[in-house]
Amino acid sequence: MSENLVHDERITAIGLFAEAFAGLNARFSAQLAEHQLATVEFEVLLRLARSPRGQLRMTDLSAQTSLTTSGITRVVDRLDRDGLVRREACPTDRRSSYAVITPAGQGRLAEVLPGHLALIEEWFTGRLPADQLIAVLDGLRVVRDAVRPYAAAGATAAAR
Repeated sequence: MSENLVHDERITAIGLFAEAFAGLNARFSAQLAEHQLATVEFEVLLRLARSPRGQLRMTDLSAQTSLTTSGITRVVDRLDRDGLVRREACPTDRRSSYAVITPAGQGRLAEVLPGHLALIEEWFTGRLPADQLIAVLDGLRVVRDAVRPYAAAGATAAAR
C-alpha cells in the first residue's frame, strides 16, 4: 500500500464529510425523538410540506429519499396511522398513489422546525461565513445532482 494514497486529500475530504454528517445526524435525531419522529419520518413530512399541494407520488417520494418503494410504503403507513399523512389514489393512474401531509402533520412540523433550525444554525450554517456557506451549498448540490439526480424533484426514471 502506498503511503501517499492513505494521505490523499480526497480521503480526508470524504472522511470529514462523513464525520460531519454523522455528528449532525446524531444531534438532529435526538431533537426529532423529543417530538416522537424518526429522522426518515421528518424527512418525509418536510418533503411533502415543501411540495405543491403538500403531496408527492409515492414513487417520487421514494426517489427523493434514500428509501426503496417498499421502505417508503412502510414509513407512509406509520405516518398515516399517526394521522400525519394520508394516502390518495392518483386520478389518472390506478397504479400510483400520493402521500399527502395532513393538518396534523403540518402541526407536528411547526412544533419541530424551530428547534431543528436552531440546531442547523448552531452546528452547521452558523459556523461558516456567508461566502463559505454559499460555496459549500453549491458544492453539495453539484455532488447530490451527480450521485442522486432524481433527489431534487423525483422522477419516474429513478429506478433506472
